[in-house]
Amino acid sequence: MQPKQIALVTGTTSGIGMLTVVELAKQGCIVFAGMRDLSKKSDLEELAITQNVQEYIDYVLLDVTNDDFIKQTIAYIIERYGRIDILVNNAGVSIGGFSEETLEEDWRLSMETNFFGTLKVTRAVQPYMRKARSGQIINISSISGRFGFPAHGPYTASKFAINGFSESLRLEMLPFGVYVVLIEPGAFKTNIWSKNVENMKLRTKENSPYEKFLTNILHFTDKLVTGASDPRKLASKIARITQIRQPKLRYTLGKGSFIAVLGKAIVPWKWLEKAIVQQMRK
Repeated sequence: MQPKQIALVTGTTSGIGMLTVVELAKQGCIVFAGMRDLSKKSDLEELAITQNVQEYIDYVLLDVTNDDFIKQTIAYIIERYGRIDILVNNAGVSIGGFSEETLEEDWRLSMETNFFGTLKVTRAVQPYMRKARSGQIINISSISGRFGFPAHGPYTASKFAINGFSESLRLEMLPFGVYVVLIEPGAFKTNIWSKNVENMKLRTKENSPYEKFLTNILHFTDKLVTGASDPRKLASKIARITQIRQPKLRYTLGKGSFIAVLGKAIVPWKWLEKAIVQQMRK
């Protein structure tokens, strides 16, 4: 019997990627879990066993910044099943810090992984979906792709790029029956927050003029994480979206995310910036 769908998910050693793999497998999909280091697959393996879906998951070596790995992985999937129905571009890095103090390589790494990684994997999959005249390309962006928060420059820039790319790609692929979807999570309890906080601290210099601002931003982040949503709900929502025949372009999910987007749309920017700067100066 043919599997329900064939899916490829990138960045699956933890967080949203790992949970999405399991949720797709629970729907009966054959899921290829892409990761840069296969020695780190144990958490996903354990979760798959507890959910009794291990038979639906295949682990593939996939560094989204490496063209050879991408070609090999796509060729392997096509050789086995002849198609890819779902692509979830989740792999990414979270690099924060004040723009003056972050290094140029921080910006390049963020763009190379988050944006160009998404671009490269998408371009490798596109021809197969186009010829099949069906498929979904789901790009995991962020509320940071709609709203530029202070001390998040490299991450924000990469997510804005993903959003613009996805809007353009959606219009290019719709005539072929392929739907491009943007997932814009707000605050969910994943390790991306701890990584971002660590990066911001590392990149803020001793006696920095931004030091006080960082303290207040980190205090706000702590409160945000405390009230963050369960990432399993997000993964479940992503899996359900794959079953919608004509999904929307955008799904803005998580506590505070819709309010932030709505606020930016209807509140004058000078009011927003005044409120944010006041919080930074406390």
